[in-house]
Amino acid sequence: MAALNNHQTNSQTRLSLVSSVDTKSQVTQIRLRIYIPKCYLQAPVISQLISSYGLVVNITKAMLQPNTDQEGYFDIELRGTVPQISSGLAYLESLNLRIVGKPNADGDSWFC
Repeated sequence: MAALNNHQTNSQTRLSLVSSVDTKSQVTQIRLRIYIPKCYLQAPVISQLISSYGLVVNITKAMLQPNTDQEGYFDIELRGTVPQISSGLAYLESLNLRIVGKPNADGDSWFC
C-alpha cells in the first residue's frame, strides 16, 4: 500500500497508484482512503471528482462525524483514464488531504 502526503505531490507518485495500462485513453481504476478534516466536512470534495475530472466514483465506505473534532474518511474507487485519475489525485493533494491507496487487483480485499 502506498501512502501519499503533501510532500509527495509529483505525477510519478500519483501514477504509481494507477495500475499499468496500455494507453492513456484506456479506463482503469484505483482504490483510495481519503481522510477528510473537519474543515472540509461540508465541502463537495467527492462531487468535484465527478464534475470537474469526469471520474466515476464508487463510495465503498464512509465515516464522517460532523459534530466532532475528529477527521472522517471515505473509501472510494475511482474509475477513469490515467490522465483523469492523475488530475483528480492532484486536486485532492491540493487540498492537503491525507490519501492512502493501492492499485486494484482482482479478488483482493480493501484493508487500511
